[in-house]
Amino acid sequence: MSRTLRRHRTTYRVLSSLALLTLAAGAVTACGDNGSGDGRPASSAVTSSAPAGTGRAAAAKPYMVDNGGHRLAFYVTRGSASTIVLDSGGGEYSTQWKDIAPELHAATGATVITYDRAGLGRSDVVPGPWKAEDAVSDLKAGLKQLGVTHDVTLVSHSQAGEIANYLAESDPHLLSGAVLVDANLPQFFTDKEIPRLVAATRPEVDAAKKDPEKPENRQLIATADGFAAAHRAFHRVTSPDSVPATVMVSEKTPFDGSPEDARRWRDAAASFAHEAPNRTLVTAQGTSHEIPTERPDLVLKAVEAMFAAHH
Repeated sequence: MSRTLRRHRTTYRVLSSLALLTLAAGAVTACGDNGSGDGRPASSAVTSSAPAGTGRAAAAKPYMVDNGGHRLAFYVTRGSASTIVLDSGGGEYSTQWKDIAPELHAATGATVITYDRAGLGRSDVVPGPWKAEDAVSDLKAGLKQLGVTHDVTLVSHSQAGEIANYLAESDPHLLSGAVLVDANLPQFFTDKEIPRLVAATRPEVDAAKKDPEKPENRQLIATADGFAAAHRAFHRVTSPDSVPATVMVSEKTPFDGSPEDARRWRDAAASFAHEAPNRTLVTAQGTSHEIPTERPDLVLKAVEAMFAAHH
């Protein structure tokens, strides 16, 4: 991967992860492919009677689903009626979970689903600013068309934390639990923090606008567009205490070079965790923001524990 692409991906992370990263630093990215084609009809259910804990690797099947005229790629490893959904961080897509997904399926026997958000991977580009509410609509539409209506353990990294909170607020019955992996949380988006994030990334956003058709630039621009207003609204979101949650925060946080912002990130995670008795705060020792790729074992442990506690 070129240094230029790494710079763009890191800048995108600054907005989507709300991190004051050093813009020239390299970010871990997911490369590769999860399959091709439409697979089975999108309207078919994805569950089966596969036994739990078989230890056998299972292949994810691709499905294309439609939501409001655009198509989204979902990848399903068939298992029991219980479902684990893995939602990627900003700028990442389904292949971020290529090593974790089969391990979770083998350990739990659950149906495991990954997907590509709009404009990423094999999913269609949707013009305009990125909105968490639209991403929630896409995820809900995909799950519904795949026959998943309840008992979902949702695993969300980074930007996907916004989707998780909006989804929990609007459809708590869908979720049996959540694992939030160094995730964006409403408590972080204060009137003091948002302007700092916007100012820190403005030079890279301006540069991206000079070549807006490049995929990495398009995603950065979409995330930056309306960022302040969107995150003031997100600050008001309340995730219900009926959804158990494990809140995993990295030791270094996305703000390794800014002690003040790192403190605010940790405080936000602690505040979220302490708001309900069924939430647990875990610090991933020695990790950067990229916990799923640096320490997939920690993610596996947390997800397996959450799943086991409710099944």
